[in-house]
Amino acid sequence: MKQITFYLDFISPYAYLAFEQLPEALAGLSYGVRYEPVLFAGMLKHHGQLGPAEIAPKRDWTYRQVLWLANRLHIPLQLPLSHPFNPLPLLRLALACSPAAAPAHPNRYVCETIFRHVWRGGLDATDTLRLQSLTQALSPSRDAGSDAVKTQLQDNTQRAIEQGVFGVPAFAVDDKIFWGLDALPMLRDYLLDHPWFEGDDWKTAAAHRPGVQGRTR
Repeated sequence: MKQITFYLDFISPYAYLAFEQLPEALAGLSYGVRYEPVLFAGMLKHHGQLGPAEIAPKRDWTYRQVLWLANRLHIPLQLPLSHPFNPLPLLRLALACSPAAAPAHPNRYVCETIFRHVWRGGLDATDTLRLQSLTQALSPSRDAGSDAVKTQLQDNTQRAIEQGVFGVPAFAVDDKIFWGLDALPMLRDYLLDHPWFEGDDWKTAAAHRPGVQGRTR
């Protein structure tokens, strides 16, 4: 049975859609999932990139596309009152709901509850009273504000970057990374041992040389 590491940040609507779609996308297959909260902003900083919501036309397109995708996939989605927002309290809460002993990963119920807190209802994801209610509902076993939890999130993010993860959602299986909601069919093929993955294309794609690097005038 293959083990999937699902790298996620609750700030990402694509991560939410992928989370909701994953059981259907991989229906009939035998697999395990480990949910790994990471700080998407940390990845962007590492790679020197702006987030989709920091570029106005891209932000507008992102919101339109995810609303269309949600409608097409029959997944309830309402944009939160403000976005982007600071996801740190939610990421730390998810980790605080996991046991202190390794491996410390939140379960699917915890991730589902937090994702739906953000992406259903159109409310403020970081409203103090809502966060208090969410925390009470999840009853974390650890202090979300503790140094141990903060360090764990930092370590998760750094480890993901070292493994080649550059965005969310991302799925790591064996030595391969699958990025994005639209990578779910590709992930399914890999789990089904599709012969394409035995060919050279996966490796040669990484060896392809860019003709232009950096900005052009």
